[in-house]
Amino acid sequence: MSRPEHPRVAAVSSLLAEAGAAGQVLELPGSARTAAEAAGELGVPIGAIANSLVFDVDGAPLLVLTSGAHRVDVARVAALLGVRDVRPASADFVRRHTGQPIGGVAPIGHPEPIGTLVDVELARHDRVWAAAGHPHVVFPTSYEELLRLTGGTAAEVGEGPLVLPETVEAR
Repeated sequence: MSRPEHPRVAAVSSLLAEAGAAGQVLELPGSARTAAEAAGELGVPIGAIANSLVFDVDGAPLLVLTSGAHRVDVARVAALLGVRDVRPASADFVRRHTGQPIGGVAPIGHPEPIGTLVDVELARHDRVWAAAGHPHVVFPTSYEELLRLTGGTAAEVGEGPLVLPETVEAR
């Protein structure tokens, strides 16, 4: 995409450039609202899609960047955070806390910092693709760059045995 048309995409593109991100935003001809759609549009494995999922943790947002090949285990995430309940956020909650629509939530560019968990399964891919503020726009990145851009915590968020990281903060 030569120049971002949508204001959210322009803001995310600018933040990526300021942060020294390696990739450029790319507008897809079709939707990237789901991991399966994004993988199909890009011709990449679904696991290389960084799904941006927002959860409501006692009224505070939590962003979980998970491999498109995984479903988030909310009980595991609650245990990681030491809280009783982690619920999928409503569309209104997502927009209020990220400024972006479901299906297009970028890992950055939110009105306030959001605590972020980054699925360790994304590290299996040299290149991963994340939303850039709109359901038709993505950008290439790496697992390490996602951690750097978001200030996130590496975590196992899918099904399987629970491994607690040293620190997890919901900012």
